[in-house]
Amino acid sequence: MDALLPLLSIVAAIAIGAASPGPSFVLVARIAVADRRASGIAAALGMGLGGVAFASLALAGLIALLTRVEWLYLGLRVAGGGYLLYLAWRLWRGAGQPLALGGATERPRSLRRAFVLGLVTQLSNPKTAVVYAGIFAALLPVAPPLWLALVLPPLIFCVECGWYCIVATAFSAARPRAAYLRGKGWIDRLAGGVMGLLGLRLIAGSLRG
Repeated sequence: MDALLPLLSIVAAIAIGAASPGPSFVLVARIAVADRRASGIAAALGMGLGGVAFASLALAGLIALLTRVEWLYLGLRVAGGGYLLYLAWRLWRGAGQPLALGGATERPRSLRRAFVLGLVTQLSNPKTAVVYAGIFAALLPVAPPLWLALVLPPLIFCVECGWYCIVATAFSAARPRAAYLRGKGWIDRLAGGVMGLLGLRLIAGSLRG
C-alpha cells in the first residue's frame, strides 16, 4: 500500500498535463469537428497508446538515457517540430477548401488514419517524453513493486485516451460543428498557426541548445 500514494500522484500529474492545451488537443478537436465523432475517438485512442509508450519508456529508464545523449534528443526535437510544421501546412493549405460533411465532396477520414495521426502526433512531441520522465523520477519509488509497473501503463492509457475522448465528444456536438462550418477558413488557419508556432518553438529551442 506504500506505493498507492505515488501511483495516484503520478496519475493526477499526467491528467493535469494531458488537459493542458497543445498540439494533441488541437488535432483531436479539429478532427472531431471537421469529420465525425468516431474519427476523433480513434485519434484519442492513438493519443492513449502514445502515452503508454512514453510511460513504458520512462519505467524502463530509456528516457533518462535519451536526455543524457544530447545529439539524439535534439534530433528528435527537430524531427518533432518538423512534423508539427507539416501538419500546420496541411491545415493552412486546406483552409480554403469547402467541406461538405457526409456529402460527395469529401469522405470521412478512415478510423485507421485518424488513429495513426493521433499516435504519431503524440509520439512526435519529445517534450511529452521529458514530462513523463520528470514525473516518474519525482514521484516513482526507488524500487517500485512489480504491480505498480504493471498497473501504470493501463492507467496512463485511460487518462490520456479518456481526456481526448471527452474532447472529441464535446467538439463533435452539433453546435461546435456548425460553428466550424461557418468559420472553417479562419479556424483552420488559426489551428495551423498554433501548430506552426509550436513546431517553430520546438525547433528553435533545439537549435539554441
